[in-house]
Amino acid sequence: MTTPTDSRTDHPNRSTTRTVRLLGAPLDLGADRRGVDIGPRAIRYADIATELETAGVRCTDFGDLRVPRLEQCDAPATADAKYIDEIAGVTAELADEVADTIADGDVPIALGGDHATAMGTISGAARAADIGVLWFDAHGDYNTPDTSPSGNVHGMPLAAVTGHGEFDALDWTATPTVDPSNTVIIGARRLDDAERLALEDSEVTVFTMHDIDERGITAVVADALDIATDGVDEIHVSLDLDWLDPTVAPGVGTPVRGGVDYREAHAALECVANRDRDAGLLRSVDIVEVNPILDRDNRTAEVAAELAASLLGNRIA
Repeated sequence: MTTPTDSRTDHPNRSTTRTVRLLGAPLDLGADRRGVDIGPRAIRYADIATELETAGVRCTDFGDLRVPRLEQCDAPATADAKYIDEIAGVTAELADEVADTIADGDVPIALGGDHATAMGTISGAARAADIGVLWFDAHGDYNTPDTSPSGNVHGMPLAAVTGHGEFDALDWTATPTVDPSNTVIIGARRLDDAERLALEDSEVTVFTMHDIDERGITAVVADALDIATDGVDEIHVSLDLDWLDPTVAPGVGTPVRGGVDYREAHAALECVANRDRDAGLLRSVDIVEVNPILDRDNRTAEVAAELAASLLGNRIA
């Protein structure tokens, strides 16, 4: 990691009670479209530090992990889980950084990078405590090497952190098991066939966009929070920007029409922030799949920065 910098601006009328530590994870080995590795830079350019400061938190940036460039990697050893060994090394290092951040009393926010990043964030967050997981995503990310139609590991992290399938016995994940009964996907609208069947047989709860349409975003998130926190004290929030509709967040590698709109996204994370304020729930966060090459005027990174602030307690008008 690079040398940390303090990006707080003092406000005399605001009491800073929490410190957030930004951890860049410019990982693109889990995806099949280039560009997501510069996602952390784009989110910083969108001034996430200032956005977080508006939520009343102190923000420290610990720079980026060193990630192998695709051009420097050997051809994938297996087509079932491409670059799995290199990804394992990056996520293990990220897990250490996350665990250290929590031990220091700060909240880690990992800036991806593709969604394989979450294997490291959650692994580090789960070392010293049982946690629940809120997974805001258009996809299930519940494939395994046996079921994945692409072999792209960014479609597997939720299976990895819950110990599903082959991940139950693989050492490379180095991931403490997150209880599937405390794991909730919110906003799913594109699942692979085998993945759908596996989720139906699991204890993972899936709220689709149909559920959000029928019941409203805040009702769905309230139920998700109840499930994720049942029997545990803290939660991890994983925010994939393709959760939003592509008209709001165009800069993602796997866009799916019919996602949440701008206000729904903020309302969802404000709902989490409200529960966090009452119970101190938030342990760790990752913000992933921002691809500036596919973006328009850095719009997706700006939305990511704003949503991070809503999660930490800011409110939009």
